[in-house]
Amino acid sequence: MMNMTLRQLTLFQAVAQHLSFTRAAIELSLTQPAVSIQIKQLEGHIGMPLFEQIGKRIFLTEAGHKLYAACEDIFERLGLLETSLNELQGSIKGQLKISVVTTATYFIPKIFQAFSRIYPEVNLRLEVHNRVKILERLTNNKDDLVVMGQAPEHLNVTAHSFLSNPLIVIASSQHQLANQSNISLSRLLQENILMREVGSGTRLAIEKNFATNNVEMLTKVELGSTEAIKQGVLANMGISMLSKHAVSLELSTKKMSVLDVETFPLKKNWYVTHLTEKKLSLVAKTFLDFLLTNAQNVVEQHTF
Repeated sequence: MMNMTLRQLTLFQAVAQHLSFTRAAIELSLTQPAVSIQIKQLEGHIGMPLFEQIGKRIFLTEAGHKLYAACEDIFERLGLLETSLNELQGSIKGQLKISVVTTATYFIPKIFQAFSRIYPEVNLRLEVHNRVKILERLTNNKDDLVVMGQAPEHLNVTAHSFLSNPLIVIASSQHQLANQSNISLSRLLQENILMREVGSGTRLAIEKNFATNNVEMLTKVELGSTEAIKQGVLANMGISMLSKHAVSLELSTKKMSVLDVETFPLKKNWYVTHLTEKKLSLVAKTFLDFLLTNAQNVVEQHTF
């Protein structure tokens, strides 16, 4: 086993993640035979097969699962070593691991672009998930920082608000309510409401608002992504409540309208969080400071 190389482990990790030699080869800009040869050599060092093929699909063997877990630890430690060495030199460079909820993808690239202009040697690793998966990653300390619409109350985390997140009621510009004023919540509920899945941060905030106003909200259509909801609204399937950041383009082109509904918009914020006991790297601290100082201006300048 001492003859294993980091190159072989990198190739193995890519194949294990994709469960495909072809996709791993494409990702690493290699030929499939070259990847296969290295994996065979690695299996020779291990003394056991790492993959098994069933039909046209490949799966990790038990030995493969154990090696994959070891690879995660090895590359995590190497990343921390690189970061530590950079910090000793006072350099802002290295890897930055960020997880965000799906709606944050409508503004986070703008922030990363602005940050990268100042710190071009920081390499971003971005994970995008729903709130349930994000909370799991936060609990298990998988990332440097996590961006979400509502900070969890059941975890010992430090949360900083860095950007306003108004939740608005939207409809197609052709919708019958598009030009009405002061629409009541009870009238709104007569419409077909398109909502995210149970557990979504946006949905939690909206359900809390309706409950506070003693109105029972019935979701008639549940969709698994913000994009699916937007397409439904554009097709006049119904109305929805979303972050204003998610529909800035549609509003600017007048394909959607913001409905004038009582208690809306809901004034919420975006939060960047981490476990309270976590020691942030210099890169993570720098990005956190950038978010708190510049995010609002950066996003407003790029709003359509």
